[in-house]
Amino acid sequence: MSKVEPGRVREDEHLIVEGMDISGHWNRMFEQRVLWSHDTGPLEKLTAITGAESLAYCYQCGKCTSACPVDSVGSYSPRKIFRKVQTGTDLLTNPDLWLCTTCANCLRVCPKEVNMISIMPALREVAVTEANVPPELQKAFENTFQHGNPLGEPARKRADWVAEAGAPATILPRERRPVDVLFYVECYWSYHPRGRDAARAFARVMEKLGVDWGILGPEEKCSCDSQRLAGERGLFEMLAEQNIRTLAKYEFSRMVTSDPHAYNALRNEYPKLGAEYPIQHYTQFLAPLMGQLPWKRRLDYKVTFHDPCYLGRHNGEYDAPREMIRQIPGLQFTEMFRCKANGYCCGGGGGGMWLDSFTGNHVTERLSERRVREAVETGAEMLVVCCPYEVSRFEDAVKSTGNEGRLLVRDVIELVDEALR
Repeated sequence: MSKVEPGRVREDEHLIVEGMDISGHWNRMFEQRVLWSHDTGPLEKLTAITGAESLAYCYQCGKCTSACPVDSVGSYSPRKIFRKVQTGTDLLTNPDLWLCTTCANCLRVCPKEVNMISIMPALREVAVTEANVPPELQKAFENTFQHGNPLGEPARKRADWVAEAGAPATILPRERRPVDVLFYVECYWSYHPRGRDAARAFARVMEKLGVDWGILGPEEKCSCDSQRLAGERGLFEMLAEQNIRTLAKYEFSRMVTSDPHAYNALRNEYPKLGAEYPIQHYTQFLAPLMGQLPWKRRLDYKVTFHDPCYLGRHNGEYDAPREMIRQIPGLQFTEMFRCKANGYCCGGGGGGMWLDSFTGNHVTERLSERRVREAVETGAEMLVVCCPYEVSRFEDAVKSTGNEGRLLVRDVIELVDEALR
């Protein structure tokens, strides 16, 4: 490779070559960029935190900005966060720290692998230790610590939904025996009124299939994955260890859960604590069994489907819920423009489920509202979901966007149950 002779390199203050002005002000673009005009201390402070190192990798290409769901309703992306920090913003005390939903769409397109799914929990953990936490998120943390669930409900009521299911469910602490399937219900299907609707529907479908299954009832506690992503790693580890001890008391062949966040925790995080389980999301478990169901009626609905970030992008499952939808008699299915790997986020991930009021002060509309508008644009009359966070989020968004009476929201298990009755 030839070397440039230093003596031949010069910058002329005024130079015209073949009619083109290539004076000094033009050819200075080839110089080293001036980065030393900014204090790099705030960036170095963050990238020194274990887990947040990759924030320094950003080279401002901007691919993440168009992929970030929060930027669609505000001004946000890893690129913009990097630039703010580079120019002096203290992210640990800035609202931007809490707006990321850890949906992973930015990581999907980032050529430098700036990993917000690692960066944000690491930085939030520091903010938690310094008591810089939005009050509504802090309340969810306290509820989880005191009651084992973010809703603050008593453990003794965790299996109350079973009595109204009209189908049996073995509550293992009351009837200790081996089961084929241990169903990890999680908090919103256990306590939230709309979540309970889905839980009861699931019990009736399991009865139709003749599955031998049971639940932990009052001994189950939150899997705590969203709390971990919101910065409470200590709380996550405490409850995970309690859940692992509880699960060790019972015999089962496999686990199934209602919640993509619990699925992510049990599949990817609990093994780091020494506990590995054969775990499936309920759509993965039921999709191969749909042909065994005794359908009673056709459902003449035009539907579209929302991909949960933690089932899809985080864990690669896009087909199972769609296979369930396709096999329900009568449904007309239309995809939204943003779907599968490029699916839009509901706003509930990464602690966003408990930051609704806080987030609302920093965006033009909630992510759930934007997603409802996209569902309406397809011409569908029903938005189908398979994550416990989403039914209530989207039903609220239907009302706040003025689409009440125009769009229904249902969990896919509710449609299966409806077609069986």
